[in-house]
Amino acid sequence: MNYGSIGAVIGHEMGHGFDDQGSKYDSRGIKRNWWTEADLARFGQRTGKLASQFSAYESLPGYFIDGAFTLGENIGDLGGVEVAFHAYQLSKNGQPAPVIDGYTGEQRFFLAYAQAWRVHRRDDLALQLLKSDSHSPPKYRVNGILRNIDAWYEAFDVGPDNALWLPEAERVSIW
Repeated sequence: MNYGSIGAVIGHEMGHGFDDQGSKYDSRGIKRNWWTEADLARFGQRTGKLASQFSAYESLPGYFIDGAFTLGENIGDLGGVEVAFHAYQLSKNGQPAPVIDGYTGEQRFFLAYAQAWRVHRRDDLALQLLKSDSHSPPKYRVNGILRNIDAWYEAFDVGPDNALWLPEAERVSIW
């Protein structure tokens, strides 16, 4: 559970060095393009796809997330979950995690990630933050991100009949 909660947060923060802004700086912190043209084009394609996904989420009736504005944080969330899940898998040394209270280790990882973003806000505050905060609303930091993680589908046997299903071709993986 620690990997799914604080591990994903740590991965998120580390990932800012490679998000839409951090990626503009080289290993010495100098702002310059260090990417090959092909890599930069692929990065732009993938991050553009993530921005489009988030722009389609209606956070409040008639109000949508600005996927371009929240892109850096969404990249951080996606990368953070991916890195933390990989670290969790490595920590098991090839052994299966025990089933606890009916949940596999992988399920507990994703449940912990979701629980880390549990919040309830009044609509007026939610709207204010939607317009001013570079972070996506907590619900979409979970649902919007996990829809892109193949391991989440496997952990919960999510299929096309489930509301959060996203066809594999539409899932975004930046790294």
